[in-house]
Amino acid sequence: MGEINKLNNFRKILEKGPIILLIVSVLNEFDFNYLNLKYFSFNFPFILIYFWSLKRSGSLGYGLIFLSGLLNDIVTGLPIGVSSLAYLLICGFSAYLRNITLRPSAIKDWFFFGFTILVVNSLIYLIISLIFNVELNYYSILVNILFTFLFYIIFSGLFNYYLKLIFGAHSV
Repeated sequence: MGEINKLNNFRKILEKGPIILLIVSVLNEFDFNYLNLKYFSFNFPFILIYFWSLKRSGSLGYGLIFLSGLLNDIVTGLPIGVSSLAYLLICGFSAYLRNITLRPSAIKDWFFFGFTILVVNSLIYLIISLIFNVELNYYSILVNILFTFLFYIIFSGLFNYYLKLIFGAHSV
């Protein structure tokens, strides 16, 4: 009986994996400066939020996504609320795609993700530069968008495997 309870508790922790991963990813603003890769960065929270909002909308709540955006703003030094707005816009785009899609496809999701991050990043950087008068390096922003777009398909495959493993094949 104790074995079953331990397995159920472990399964509950694994079901909360996306939430744990989101919190860790916004608190751990990593970069690759120590590897001398100056222009290599990607926005992992964008990938995580888009995928889980698209495939399993109940796994990340909008309140948690908003709070994780506030945490990200504190860690990165952005004006408070900018990341939250970006994260909620990504949720909105993924909810739109989820509601209009009859036949889900990884490639269609990937290209819509590219469109989503272009729109969201353009809006956020427009707000940051016009309202808050912050200087931006457009080359690093473009590289970030490109690598985020390219890494989505890799993480999408990993997350799909996780979905099948933890929640069963019917959830994908």
